[in-house]
Amino acid sequence: MSTATWYLIVIKSLRQLRIRKHKRAFLNCFWEAANFDDVSHYLHDTGIHDPFSHLTHHGLRAVDQYHNRSGNRLVESGSADEFLTRALRRAIEQDTARLEYGLTILASVASSAPFIGLFGTVWGIYHALVTIGMTGQSGLDQVAGPVGEALIMTALGLAVAIPAVLAYNAFARANRLLLTELDGFAHDLFAFMATGILSDHRLPTKAALKSRGA
Repeated sequence: MSTATWYLIVIKSLRQLRIRKHKRAFLNCFWEAANFDDVSHYLHDTGIHDPFSHLTHHGLRAVDQYHNRSGNRLVESGSADEFLTRALRRAIEQDTARLEYGLTILASVASSAPFIGLFGTVWGIYHALVTIGMTGQSGLDQVAGPVGEALIMTALGLAVAIPAVLAYNAFARANRLLLTELDGFAHDLFAFMATGILSDHRLPTKAALKSRGA
């Protein structure tokens, strides 16, 4: 359990750092781009390494699919806004699943490790008392050693559970903040595409978008 916990802590920490790095680079490109063609070229050259670029990729692909749809499939039904909304929702759901990978394991370890350690302690004390009863020696020297060894199991359980609890809370908070930011970006992206900005190949600046909402 301890090995799995620290493996997830290291892997998810590195992933969070990588996501922040690529997110910052992509958003800088997105808001500085003159049009969606520049964004598409950036995604083609650098790849998709964060939820924001993944969401934009799904949006661009959805627009292309809608313009080239045959209309014979259920997935192609509905208006352009509905088609784009479904594509962006699927992308957010996929990113949410990726971000939450491993959190269930951390939560399970955090909740079960103390009880497993306590069970080991009780089991150790039981055997220590049985041994004392068989030997007939009940002095402090005979009791302290076995009981102390049994209590180590509780300490080991806590040593496994505490890092798991702290890691779970930290990753859950980081995911919540990232998904909140991603949701806001999805609304901006939908507004750009649904209002026909994409067809004009013009991408408004972030300041212009804020002035429109004022």
